[in-house]
Amino acid sequence: MTATTREEEVLGAAAALFAERGYSATSIRDIGERVGLLGGSLYHYIKSKDALFVRIHDRALQGAEDRIRAAIAGMDDPFARLATACRVLLDIQLDPASLTMPLMNDFRAVPDAVRGRLVERRDAFEALFAGLVESVPLREGVDRGVYRILLLTTINSASTWYRPGRLSLDEVARQILRVYAIEG
Repeated sequence: MTATTREEEVLGAAAALFAERGYSATSIRDIGERVGLLGGSLYHYIKSKDALFVRIHDRALQGAEDRIRAAIAGMDDPFARLATACRVLLDIQLDPASLTMPLMNDFRAVPDAVRGRLVERRDAFEALFAGLVESVPLREGVDRGVYRILLLTTINSASTWYRPGRLSLDEVARQILRVYAIEG
C-alpha cells in the first residue's frame, strides 16, 4: 500500500469517526485502531487531531464548492445559477454519506483555534453563495446578507425537514427561492 493510499485510508477513517462520534468523542487512538496503526505510526500521516479535523472539514467544503461550481459553469441566467447551486447543496446535505453536516454540527465542540480556521473556510464557501445572491433581483427592502444566511440555513437543515416523495429536490430548491424573496 502506498503512502498516499494509506493517508487516504487514515483520512477516510477519521472522517467516518468524526461523523459518527463527533470531535470530542473521537481520539487519535480510535483512528489508529480503525486503520490498524499504532499512535506513533499514525503521526506519520497526521500532525494532530485538530489539524486532521480541519483538513477533513476543508476537504468536505471544497468538494461541495467544486460540485456547485461545476453545476453552474456555463449558465448565464442568475436565477438558474442560484437555483442550481441550491439544488446541488440540497443533494449534498441530504446524502447520508456527506460529511459536511456532521462536521459542521460539531462546530462548537472544537477548540477556539480550530473553530477560527473552520470559520475562515466556511466564510470562503459562503462567498460563493454571496456572489450568486448578489446577481439575482430581490424584492425591494430585502437585505442580501440576511437572505443568504436564511437561504443557507434552510438548505443546511434539510435533513431535518425534507421527506422524499411530495416534491423533487429541483422543486424544493425553486420553492425555497420563491419563499425567500425571489420570483423565478
